[in-house]
Amino acid sequence: MTQYLISLYHPDGPVPPPEVLEPVMRKIQALNDEMKTAGVWVFAAGLHPPTTATVLKAKENGEIAMTDGPYVEGKEHLGGFTIVEVPDLDAALEWGSRVAEITYLPVEVRPFQGVEDPSCVP
Repeated sequence: MTQYLISLYHPDGPVPPPEVLEPVMRKIQALNDEMKTAGVWVFAAGLHPPTTATVLKAKENGEIAMTDGPYVEGKEHLGGFTIVEVPDLDAALEWGSRVAEITYLPVEVRPFQGVEDPSCVP
């Protein structure tokens, strides 16, 4: 079995109103429950907005530079993720597709390093 990260990218800006967000969150919870029942769910979490991020960067003199906010500015940010453990990339893409269908947001599926599944290695 291989573990995959299913990343969910949110647009920057205000959080959608409850009448929009509530049905989506209910469907995501149902999908998480389905993944648990299928035995593929490892972990999932939403993230606070990028403004809560702190970036640490090592300098050549051995010091660490600390900066508030996201590393890169963009129109989207990583908003949440799920880790699944499935037999292959096709299975991970199927679960990722379900997340995209529910949220209508861009979803990235990526294997963890050290995987045994040869279809994951470029």
